Amino acid sequence: MRKTTPSDTAPSASKRSSTYVAPALEKGFNVIELLAKNPAGLMASEIAAGLGLTMSEIFRIIVVMERRRWLSKGPDDKYRVTPMVLELVFRATPSEELTAVAAPLMRAFAAATDQSCHLVVRNGDTGLIIMRQHNPGATGFYVRIGTSLNLATTCSGHVLLAFQTETAQAEGWSKSLRAQINAVRARGFERMESARTLGVTDISYPVFGFRGEAVAALTVPFLKVIDGTELVGLDEAQAQLGDTAHKISVALGGKMP
Repeated sequence: MRKTTPSDTAPSASKRSSTYVAPALEKGFNVIELLAKNPAGLMASEIAAGLGLTMSEIFRIIVVMERRRWLSKGPDDKYRVTPMVLELVFRATPSEELTAVAAPLMRAFAAATDQSCHLVVRNGDTGLIIMRQHNPGATGFYVRIGTSLNLATTCSGHVLLAFQTETAQAEGWSKSLRAQINAVRARGFERMESARTLGVTDISYPVFGFRGEAVAALTVPFLKVIDGTELVGLDEAQAQLGDTAHKISVALGGKMP
């Protein structure tokens, strides 16, 4: 008689998704996802309405999440997601090491160029800004931490797509996107006019992990000023950005292609 193994008795992933349920846990996740779409915050009644639940169904969940510091309640009685969520993500993933290594190098870049920069990682089908460094000057341009980016249309997204190891990454790409990504891979960086802001040129370089894939994209939204106070021009800023990305990769033990 053949012995039964754990794989014989364990339900498949599809069965687990329909068999194992934890209603309270799912409600907690739903609260966070709803508040992520409403960063200004929502009152408890608005959260209940937004999730199609009654106050009695959601109130205890909200109270526990507030006690555990996942949510905070403001003087306007609105609940918001706390930075603890981001902190836990950093601690539970390689992002913590990445940001620790990148922080001093990004500060040095910003000081030398008077341009801000930010770090983007891949988050499923989007890019996620996990860190930024302001420039020290009086005028600057920067993006918000936690912003999601379209991989197919952004400078950082092109870099993250270009330097991935998955062979299936190109499935579903249009012919023009495939050509763009191949060009980025060939030259080692992306540089393009901002799709949203006049006077800003985005430049992005890959930060490599030990397997040779891009674990992040280091990006500068280069802001051109017209009063002659620029510390460096666009080309020099690009050269320094590439050098900074290389130093971060080396510090992480990254394998460069």
